[in-house]
Amino acid sequence: MRITRRFLLSGGTMTAAVAAIGGWRLLAGNPASAAGAGDAPKAPETFAVTLSDAEWRRKLTPAQYAVLRQEATERPFSSPLNDEHHKGVFACAGCQQDLFSSSTKFDSGTGWPSFWAPLPNAVGTTDDYTFGMRRTAVHCHRCGGHLGHVFDDGPKPTGLRYCMNGVAMTFRPASA
Repeated sequence: MRITRRFLLSGGTMTAAVAAIGGWRLLAGNPASAAGAGDAPKAPETFAVTLSDAEWRRKLTPAQYAVLRQEATERPFSSPLNDEHHKGVFACAGCQQDLFSSSTKFDSGTGWPSFWAPLPNAVGTTDDYTFGMRRTAVHCHRCGGHLGHVFDDGPKPTGLRYCMNGVAMTFRPASA
């Protein structure tokens, strides 16, 4: 494919249009400036771990807060967990709930840690209508923290791709 000036300008116009309608919630250098962060529907369930907004702000880094509590998205390829290939468990950065086994992690090429299945009872989902389309948002079952989205273009055996924000998780290596 040949990249022309027209192609680049049309891509810039599309990006500007998405940003103008408030659908762009990419976590950039300043998490507090994530446009539209926090305006997506929240999970209607109650959670075992509940903190006040002030408590979450004290507990989490600004980037973790923006993703877990305001549903922002980290920049692709920015998380060290994207390149984590050791055996172990990926857990919620908000409440330490175990979420994904390293045995289900795969390289999706998207720039975010991806998994084909969560651990049992680890995550919940809600409908997300940002970007003018329906997606399925994934949250921690224990604290409700936003983790990312799940798509149906993953590998076997599930065919699912849990595309997670690395900043929303921690990694605990398997004990030797």
